[in-house]
Amino acid sequence: MLKGEVIDGETNMPIAKVNVEILGGQYTTTNLSGRFAISAKIGDELVIKSDDFLTVYYTVAKNDFITVRVEKALGQPAPSVSRSSQDNKQNSFSVYLDSAKYFLKRDAQKSIEYVTRALEPGRNKTISNKENSQAFETLGDINLFWNQPDLAVDNYKRSIQNLSNTDVSIKLAKAFAQNKNYQESISAFQNLLKANLSAYQKVEVHEGLGDTYKAIGDGVKSVFNYQKALDAAKENSITPKITNLNSKIGEAYAESGALSEAEVYFDNSLKLAKKENKQRAVSEKNKVADFYNQNREYEKEIQLREETLEELNTMGKGATVEDEALTSQRQNYKIANAFVAQEKYKQAIPYLEKSIAEADIREDLVVQKDATRKLSEIYRDIGEFDKATESYQRYVEVVDELYVKKEQEISQAARFTKEITLKQNRIVSLENDRKLNESRYKLAFENQELIERNSKIQKWVIISLAIIVLLLFFAAYTQYKNVKQQKFANNVLALKSLRSQMNPHFIFNALNSVNSFIAVNDERAANKYLTDFSLLMRSVLENSEEDFISLEKEIELLELYVKLEHFRFKDKFDYRFSVDKNINLNEFVIPPMLLQPYVENAVWHGLRYKEEKGLLEINFRKIDSKTVKITILDNGIGRAKSEEFKTENQKKQKSKGMGNTQKRIAILNEMYKDKIVVKVENVFENNEGTKVELILKKD
Repeated sequence: MLKGEVIDGETNMPIAKVNVEILGGQYTTTNLSGRFAISAKIGDELVIKSDDFLTVYYTVAKNDFITVRVEKALGQPAPSVSRSSQDNKQNSFSVYLDSAKYFLKRDAQKSIEYVTRALEPGRNKTISNKENSQAFETLGDINLFWNQPDLAVDNYKRSIQNLSNTDVSIKLAKAFAQNKNYQESISAFQNLLKANLSAYQKVEVHEGLGDTYKAIGDGVKSVFNYQKALDAAKENSITPKITNLNSKIGEAYAESGALSEAEVYFDNSLKLAKKENKQRAVSEKNKVADFYNQNREYEKEIQLREETLEELNTMGKGATVEDEALTSQRQNYKIANAFVAQEKYKQAIPYLEKSIAEADIREDLVVQKDATRKLSEIYRDIGEFDKATESYQRYVEVVDELYVKKEQEISQAARFTKEITLKQNRIVSLENDRKLNESRYKLAFENQELIERNSKIQKWVIISLAIIVLLLFFAAYTQYKNVKQQKFANNVLALKSLRSQMNPHFIFNALNSVNSFIAVNDERAANKYLTDFSLLMRSVLENSEEDFISLEKEIELLELYVKLEHFRFKDKFDYRFSVDKNINLNEFVIPPMLLQPYVENAVWHGLRYKEEKGLLEINFRKIDSKTVKITILDNGIGRAKSEEFKTENQKKQKSKGMGNTQKRIAILNEMYKDKIVVKVENVFENNEGTKVELILKKD
């Protein structure tokens, strides 16, 4: 049971009471919805006829729902929709636009005529910006397909002016490139990359950039953008684009002379194309065959073209192939050229003869001309001059015929361009009329708007007062923020000042240690100490300008410092570092040389005066993901006894290193909300030993 519908080819409206019959068999008519059902079998010829349109003959090829479009009979007026019906149907605009899209690739003038009907004020009294945008987008699509890129650019711009649309913007960028406005195309694509694009749009934009850069000969940027598009296509499984982009990358590499890289991508595209339809597969084989020709790999080229010929034959005459290169006459001609390049003239002759015969049948004068001339040259080169002369005479005849045909095509193209431009001007005129009517409509309501405006002025006065109050609040807040920022800046300066004081203090103490070795004539120890000291100083100076360094760097500095102090006081103490393996030392930062004064105090004021050998422990433990506890523990004489050993002069002078450290911690905690917490306490009940606990927070 074959089911289908009959619709008007121009209006897409269903047609009732149409005669539908099988020759010598079943008969039926369409219902009010234009639908029919009839018993039929594969191969039957269906006849659709009526007095209102030309009879249509349709051969049943498969058991699917069919749609039969019919054209009006000669001399009959175009079918129209009544004014009242038109006003009541909001989808009339869509009907005309759908008709325009249907004829887009079949008949440019008819397609543009439907766009005109969709925009005519008499048919659609009110046309929204969205509908205008759709109409001009369709016009741009028509212009681009029929190789009118300048008109396409203009129409896409008009579409975007009515309603911003990313897909139309992508089409505009492509139209710029097709019109050879390459810089405008690149700029348009790059601006699109800043927008919020879908995965498919992102692929299209990068592919478009690759096409444009390829057109201007920039192979590097072309491949870069194709690769970006390919990555996005793979990530989102956009299979057809993956095939195309592998092919385009191969072409870009081939044009740049990177033949090995090109071959890799062409191999990928061939494998992927085989998984798609036959037309895509033969198209890709033709591209790769051209590449092999460029690379002088003629055997591979011939093999691919032979496969292409076989698949073209299996596709049959009904298959539509838009690429002119994908014809049997063109493929035979290219196979012959590959044989000629290898000087295999006799093998080339049969292919040229096939090419000429097929080109003659299909009225392909260009291929017929090229193949006939090539055949004449081969006969001349192998010494068969009679055949060479005969072929050359035929070549001259074809050239004359082609010249006449080209003149006709040029004349037709000029006429076609003129007609398209006139229709385009008609649509622009309709758009201008629409805008003029809108202006008149606005003028009619201006008086009413003036009345309403007076009442709004009072509201605006109240709103203005409210805004002034808000501005005052904003000014107060800004002032408060400025004061806070100034205070922050002052704290930063204070930190830098204290940090600059730390380095001379540290150097002074270290040089005192060197001086003590020199004083006892221990030159070797002094030299070793100075070597390690220079390493420490280099690290200190490298970090001196940093506000914060990683905890890892601070531990390295501290280990080097303790090593130096232990070198001097070997008989006074041993030391031990313990670092929790769970701490990611690079995630935590600390002001440089913050821990050194505490360690220095432990050695110089606690362990140095101890009679037996002491122990210095420095531990780093993880409390949680954002907190580390640092413990500096010594079993020295303690803070109380240390005070007793100080001279009167030392008691008067407070330790500069500790003083600066305390100030730095205070400023940092003010700036970063208790980033560092320090606690100092005795270890033993007899007030001996000192423990410094420092809590360091990540943020």
